[in-house]
Amino acid sequence: MRFTISSTALSSKLLSLSRVINSKNTLSILDCFLFEAKDNQLFITASDRENVMRTTLNLDSIEGDGVFAVNNRNILDAVKELPEQPLTIDVNISELKMYVSYQNGSYSFPIVDANEYPQTPPLEENATTISIEAGCLSDNLTRSLFATAQDELRPAMNGVYFDLKEDSLTIVATDGQKLVRNRNTAIKGEVPAAFILPKKPASLLKGVLAKESGDVVIKFDARSAEISFAEGSLTCRLIEGKYPNYNGVIPKDNPHHIVIDRKTLIGGIRRVLPFANDASQLIRFHIENGQLDLNTEDVDFSTSAKESITCDYNGTAMSIGLKGPNMLDILNNLQGDDINIQLADPSRAVVIFPSTQEETEETLMVIMPALLNY
Repeated sequence: MRFTISSTALSSKLLSLSRVINSKNTLSILDCFLFEAKDNQLFITASDRENVMRTTLNLDSIEGDGVFAVNNRNILDAVKELPEQPLTIDVNISELKMYVSYQNGSYSFPIVDANEYPQTPPLEENATTISIEAGCLSDNLTRSLFATAQDELRPAMNGVYFDLKEDSLTIVATDGQKLVRNRNTAIKGEVPAAFILPKKPASLLKGVLAKESGDVVIKFDARSAEISFAEGSLTCRLIEGKYPNYNGVIPKDNPHHIVIDRKTLIGGIRRVLPFANDASQLIRFHIENGQLDLNTEDVDFSTSAKESITCDYNGTAMSIGLKGPNMLDILNNLQGDDINIQLADPSRAVVIFPSTQEETEETLMVIMPALLNY
């Protein structure tokens, strides 16, 4: 079998797929990419048993069809430093050998019998289907991933929750200290359904879909999901378990509203945070008469910092403690210039959302306060 393909196109796809492969695998075949050449196309698969990603490349020419596996490091090292040019790849299945020829040289290395590569079981016939625009899904995952937990006792919180209802699709992530809720009323389900996407496939999708266009089709059953996009697909095992009642922790009646420039607030937090206590990372937010004061203090090292920011606020004076890194995570994952911050009292959760949002999309984030000791 022989085929010709663009070096940069192959290298780009392999680099993306390589993120699926674990550094250590129980099966040696999982150190490999699976190549299948047929119908003037090359299908490449990478797997870690729980996540299987597949992509498609058009071939410049092909002689014969075939399937084989090749060590990911061998093929990546062979193509990643090459400038754009056609590569001719000859595969001898009987010898288990692969030959790559380019303009000024060639490589050769062994291949593996493709029959050893594990197969992905199909979804159940009653699988639920969701269709969502690639850029929208990528944005939702980007906004949500930072809020996922790393909790062995509550594995359901270690992923991104997709909640499909008759009136909307809601994508949620929380670690108990911060929460992200993305709601899209343009996507609806005839029957309510939900699943928890683990962090690894969510991260893989975020990277791939940022370069994609068109719709993404998500099919899922009780155990697995198959996510298809323009140039490939991702099949993954889902997290089993019940997701917490995310709507129950979002305050409905925070009466005090702040409107403030997002980038100005980010800059202020970054400047005062180095002077906060290393253990608590606590910042005191004091709001009064159209001004937000940021205060930090570390008694152990006799350091402190204060910065004042103009904002739109006409409520009662209030001080609340918030963890600086959590606030930065939230602000950096929101979009737009101005943000709204809604508060009730120093012990209640704070709701933050962009002042301007799309008609069918609503994003809000929640941060839990910390006890002030100064």
